[in-house]
Amino acid sequence: MAAQDAAIALNRFGLGARPDDPVAAIARDPRGWLKGQQARWQPRTAETSRIAPRAEVVADWQAHRTGRREARMQAAADPANIDVRTLTKAARSNQYRHNVEGIDARVASALATDTPFAERLTHFWSNHFAISGDKVVPGLFAADYEFNAIRPNIYGSFGALLAAAVKHPAMLTYLDQAASIGPDSPFGSRRNARNANRTRDDGSPTRELGINENLAREILELHTLGVRAGYGQQDVTEFARALTGWTVAGIGQNTLARQMAARQPETAGDTLFITELHQPGSRTIMGKSYADNGAGQAGSILADLAVHPATARHVATKLVRHFVADTPPPAAVARVEKAFIASRGDLPAVYAALIDAPEAWAQPLAKFKSPWDWSVSALRGLGVRQLPGKQPAIRLFTQLGQPVWRPGSPAGWDDVAASWTGAQALMNRVELAERFASRVGDRLDARALGAAILPGTLGQATGTAIARADSPGQGLALLLVSPEFLRR
Repeated sequence: MAAQDAAIALNRFGLGARPDDPVAAIARDPRGWLKGQQARWQPRTAETSRIAPRAEVVADWQAHRTGRREARMQAAADPANIDVRTLTKAARSNQYRHNVEGIDARVASALATDTPFAERLTHFWSNHFAISGDKVVPGLFAADYEFNAIRPNIYGSFGALLAAAVKHPAMLTYLDQAASIGPDSPFGSRRNARNANRTRDDGSPTRELGINENLAREILELHTLGVRAGYGQQDVTEFARALTGWTVAGIGQNTLARQMAARQPETAGDTLFITELHQPGSRTIMGKSYADNGAGQAGSILADLAVHPATARHVATKLVRHFVADTPPPAAVARVEKAFIASRGDLPAVYAALIDAPEAWAQPLAKFKSPWDWSVSALRGLGVRQLPGKQPAIRLFTQLGQPVWRPGSPAGWDDVAASWTGAQALMNRVELAERFASRVGDRLDARALGAAILPGTLGQATGTAIARADSPGQGLALLLVSPEFLRR
């Protein structure tokens, strides 16, 4: 039983066991090993410090924007011009470069970490507050978002984590908040009055500046309260009005934000609150009134949402689904929810309740690994500290069907087995297992490795299949795609 508990701590709460992990010591106190990672957690590491500064990201966005404009102009002047496609492709090259560097740093951090539970929490919260790099600007900021908004806040309060995620440039641009302008704000009023009698080139009226509700809706539905939690459309609209003013310096169609970055280049890419863009007036959300105190209005709403009982239930359910079972046991959810409410969202207290939940330790191998989980655990299991070969990690996870920071939806990646168990998905893992194993060759004995990284959980059938393998490499590949290794 102690060996199974060690396997759960290493593989379900962690990122997968390594051959040199102190399994015997972890088995003696798996819960203490998990809780003790808070004191050893290093949000800033050599791996995470390699990403580009925000000013460079903004400069690359400007190059992308200029390239697209030039491409459109050339296409209009000469539709047969073969250089148009080249221009458009070059305009997106910097986004790809930033993603390659960021994902490589993420993988390197996951392989090197000695605090795998904390690292997994980072990945969990990054997916909870999901952005998607399908859009150019959020894609440029994706690595900065996870490394500088999520990682430093996983052991603080949920309120601090929520505020850091919501106000990061990646989130503000992904959910179009950077383009949301109060129509009655000083800037909105002037611009709409000036454009009242203007038309576009096609004769249509010039679009009025106005409010975008995307961020407000997703905060309520995905990040805090959850669906059917007692709020309505009017609450969404009021919250969107309160959020106006929050934008990103130097990005998008927001004239004031671009001008401020031009006057102060060091602010390019930073989050700003611009009073001239804020919709004036008090706001009433779910029966509570919030005075118009500028940036503090949205901040007060976020602070209340962060400790709302519905938020406690929503977050507890997601944590238990991720760490315990696809169908969250009600008793475990209630335990975590109670800790959230009692501590007002203190995340270490919430994690402690999750770790102490008996249901978390009752059934080993209850969760099917996502492509990210499987790849990282495979490499850790082989004792690898960097991705083998010259292929960047971005291609690996695209091939497996889970491209990093590109879930395609604010809801993030699904956290249940049905999303990852398709026949083609499993065949992709078989091919990669063979590739990983071929790079290790005969340096590892699959039978000994299986007992070390899957303590107490490696079944007899898998052990027999590995023992009958034609080569050490084939034995390792069989281990990596065994039913026991595919689950956590």
